[in-house]
Amino acid sequence: MVSPKILRRRIRSVQSTAKITRAMEMIATAKMKKAQDMAIAGRPYSDKIMQIIADLSAQAAAGGAVHPLLVARPVNKIGIVHITSDRGLCGGLNTNLNRLVGNFILDQKVPVTVISVGSKGRDFMRRSMREIRAEFTKLGDRPKMADTMAISQIVIDDYTSGLYDRVYIAYSRFVNLMSQKPVLELLLPVEPAQLPKTVSPEYIFEPNAVHVLGELLPRFVEMQVYHSILESIASEQSARMMAMRNATDNAYDVIAELTLTLNKARQEMITKELLDIVAGVEGLK
Repeated sequence: MVSPKILRRRIRSVQSTAKITRAMEMIATAKMKKAQDMAIAGRPYSDKIMQIIADLSAQAAAGGAVHPLLVARPVNKIGIVHITSDRGLCGGLNTNLNRLVGNFILDQKVPVTVISVGSKGRDFMRRSMREIRAEFTKLGDRPKMADTMAISQIVIDDYTSGLYDRVYIAYSRFVNLMSQKPVLELLLPVEPAQLPKTVSPEYIFEPNAVHVLGELLPRFVEMQVYHSILESIASEQSARMMAMRNATDNAYDVIAELTLTLNKARQEMITKELLDIVAGVEGLK
């Protein structure tokens, strides 16, 4: 039989853990709402600029001019922008994304270089002995686009210089509170839209489509990187909220079991003491 003193100590310990996980759940809930609003608000802009870039690329390609970020080369080296969180305690969020990227790298027959955003992805790549081109950590829970410009600039410069022949971006897409989807998308080269010859261009660009495309393509890469980071932050906070909620519920279940065991132990001790008293009285007779 476990001593009631030890059981009481365990109950107090689990109660303290439950208070911590409950507080972390409340903090993650508050942060998740702000991160969710930022991620959802940026989706229409991200989708629209992607559509415009695709249309522009098709028109520019028809005119014979090709921007460096549109050039499709034979794939001899691949770059991946790997976006994870800096902190843990968010369930299997980082594990699922690391597994997706790790399997993708293993399937490639060419060298793969990683631009790591977040300490969890960086640590995973170091353990896997992968080449890390650059690493970025501590962007915070509400980063601005200026905070992510360095990441975008490295991607643009490296692709333009021919260091990579293809660039992917990996992040956790926020679906809802219960679901966060790890995704791996092609970032560069930008794939032009397939415009039928009978369809007239939807926009008129001044001075011309090639000039506008040259100005928009770097902004497109910057926006895609920034929006992917916002999606990852929203996914992180929602995953942490659910993980801490489950941890709190499990702690309460453990407390209930320990309390039941404590009551049984106390009853057993009282019964034993009563039996000793009765046996002593009978012995005196």
